[in-house]
Parts: sequence; C-alpha cells; structure tokens
Amino acid sequence: MNRKDLQNLTELRLKEAKVLLDQGFYDGAYYLLGYAVECALKSCIAKQFREYDFPDKKLVLDSHTHELSKLLSVSGLKSEFEKQIRISPELDSNWAIVKDWSEQIRYQCGINKIKANDFYNAVTEKVTGILSWLKNWW
Repeated sequence: MNRKDLQNLTELRLKEAKVLLDQGFYDGAYYLLGYAVECALKSCIAKQFREYDFPDKKLVLDSHTHELSKLLSVSGLKSEFEKQIRISPELDSNWAIVKDWSEQIRYQCGINKIKANDFYNAVTEKVTGILSWLKNWW
C-alpha cells in the first residue's frame, strides 16, 4: 500500500460514511470517519519514506497503530499542528472531537445522530476540518 492508495481509501471511507450517516446508520458512519482520518494520517507518514531508502524501524513500528494522536506524532506534523491550533481554535475543537476515536468502536453501539454529525463536521469542515488540514501535508 502506498501514499496514493491511502489517500484513495481516505476519500472512499469518507463517501461511505456520508452514505451511512444520511441513512441513519450512525455507528457505522462514526467508525468509518475515524478510519478516513487514520488513512489520511498514514498517508502523511508514508510521505516520509523514500524509494530505496531503508526505513527507520521505530517509525515503521509506531506507524502500525490506530491511535490518531500517536499517528499525528509519527507523521512529524505535531509541532505544525500545535502552531495551527494557536491560530485556529476551531481546528483545535475539531481535533478534540476526533482524537479519541478508536477502532474498538466497531464493537459498540449507541452513537447518536448528534455525535455522528459532530464527528462528520469535525472531520470534513472545509477550512478547519481535520481532513482539510491533513490534505495540506499528504
């Protein structure tokens, strides 16, 4: 899987989540939105790897996680993100909504419409959404 594959998966998971959200399947929408963010972060990480270079083992191992906060750190964008949230409190608010997502949500039910919509907006908002910001770096 390469960077472009991860970008395509980001867009696909986003579209799938929107269909589920519009049909009232909030648990699935929430779950897939988290994966869209994860794929976008992993695309940013993949950008660090150069063809024919031997990758840093710690970077590779740390990349194999679903923890969005850890992936932000591994991406090398954490300090840039911290600068941006000082300028844009809305981005910070959106990250607060998104950062605690876990793939373990697949075993849970009960995401309501408000929480799913808030998550969707935090991810997709055109200027201060998490994906909007990440796309500047992937």
